[in-house]
Amino acid sequence: MKKKNNGRIEVNCGAELQLGVKLISFLAMANAIVMPGFLPRPIHTTPFHFPIPIPIHNSSRSQSAKAFAVPRRKAMSLVLSSYILSEVGLALAQQSSVFREYIDAFDGYSFKYPGNWIQVRGAGADIFFRDPFVLDENLSVEISSPSSSQYKSVEDLGPPKQAGKAVLKQYLTEFMSTRLGVRRESSILSTSSKVADDGKLYYQVEVNIKSYANNNELAVMPQDRVVRLEWDRRYLSVLGVENNQLYELRLQVPENVFSEEENDLRQVMDSFRSIKF
Repeated sequence: MKKKNNGRIEVNCGAELQLGVKLISFLAMANAIVMPGFLPRPIHTTPFHFPIPIPIHNSSRSQSAKAFAVPRRKAMSLVLSSYILSEVGLALAQQSSVFREYIDAFDGYSFKYPGNWIQVRGAGADIFFRDPFVLDENLSVEISSPSSSQYKSVEDLGPPKQAGKAVLKQYLTEFMSTRLGVRRESSILSTSSKVADDGKLYYQVEVNIKSYANNNELAVMPQDRVVRLEWDRRYLSVLGVENNQLYELRLQVPENVFSEEENDLRQVMDSFRSIKF
């Protein structure tokens, strides 16, 4: 209440003061009440912040992941390289199955040969081709001298078996060596005759020749001279006659790869023809 006293205004705040004290007491009591499931709230509170997640680095897991990543890269490279090699091998196989034809109208013969084989000049034969990867696999053509031979038919050589013996003897003569301790083993594998599409008779002969040599040919004691295999080859010959001459197609292949190359070699043998000029 306000009262005027000698021109001054006095404020009677007794009631207001009592009301303020009661209000403060009420708030204090309310703040002290404990609710079920809750703790008493402190008078001085701090702002609440949501927890920031902290990444946990598992070193063992990381190392295992890295250890797995390296073999996975190696595995991927291995798969890729295997695929490339298989494609290259397939391409080479397809290429080797393609044949080219060689025709010598001047000397009077023709044959087909694998498309990836290369011609080698100066080998001593009338013509010489070889595999660029397997150097012991090759073919050549030999022709008898027209002045010293008067063949009318391949049957002038006798039956195929007799012709096979002559072919083997010729091979052994050519492979004769003057080295000490060199030994040759040979055998005739097969002989046959065939009439080709040109109406002419051809003989086919297959022989095997192995060459053995001492590893120390100058050794005095026998136990110091160990015999080892130098090479083991198969020789396939096709014999035909034309122009009063004997034509021989020769194929040479290592015995350990013959089974892989047999199909191609048979096709080469069957393609050989003597041509009249």
